Amino acid sequence: MSFIRVENLIYDYIKTDEGGAPIASRAIKGVSFNIERGSFTAIIGQNGSGKSTLAKNLNGLLLPTEGKVCIDGLDTSVPENVWNVRQKVAMVFQNPDNQIVSAIVEDDVAFGPENLGIDPAEIRRRVDSALDGVEMGDYKEKAPHMLSGGQKQRIAIAGAVAMEPECIVFDEPTAMLDPKGRREVLGIARDLNSKGMTVVFITHFMEEAACADHVIVMDGGLIKMEGTPREVFSREEELVSLSLGVPAAVQLASRLRKRGVEIPEGILTDEELVRAITEAKAE
Repeated sequence: MSFIRVENLIYDYIKTDEGGAPIASRAIKGVSFNIERGSFTAIIGQNGSGKSTLAKNLNGLLLPTEGKVCIDGLDTSVPENVWNVRQKVAMVFQNPDNQIVSAIVEDDVAFGPENLGIDPAEIRRRVDSALDGVEMGDYKEKAPHMLSGGQKQRIAIAGAVAMEPECIVFDEPTAMLDPKGRREVLGIARDLNSKGMTVVFITHFMEEAACADHVIVMDGGLIKMEGTPREVFSREEELVSLSLGVPAAVQLASRLRKRGVEIPEGILTDEELVRAITEAKAE
């Protein structure tokens, strides 16, 4: 059984007109997919495509208007399941400043476990382990507002890890970071996944999506494509029609082929492209 199972999910935001009458704005228009335990899934799409709304449905922050979201067999729409769902699926959001609640780093990381009523000695172990895991152990007594954006995001990730969830949903966690910060956060997500954590990584950086096992492409509240990174990014023209791009290596490989350079299909990473160019020159 899949760890995350989404069946015909529909989500409406309800607004009111000038007369106070409710108006439904449909953000998710009937999507279905499965995410396997221990996998790394990237979700990409333009602003307004529905990907962040989808993310919030994966741990019960939002509940389906229609359809079903099940986490490890637990239906998120059942009130008795919400607590267990949120223990299984943690979230890291785009702006770390919106997630930090304490004036000291280690207190912030301890906030979640404390709310679970966990023994203080166990909280201490979790906080130290989580901070060491994101290479922020030396900053545990610092004030979060003194840290860089990338460091703050690592603290937010440590807070999620300290809850010991089975899955972390990253909702555009690198959008506000510089390239160095983006690489660090992606590296942490990949490291967590290598240790068995299920990762859902929402991004608009194609190079980040290329690191996933599976990619879901959203547009207008619908899933437009789904598959491995090689399968998805081989459909460059379709992605461009959705106002999306492809990783730089994919784009450059395509241009070289058009100029007569014998570059094999399926190039995805910079390393693969360099190897292909070197082999082409050698021939």
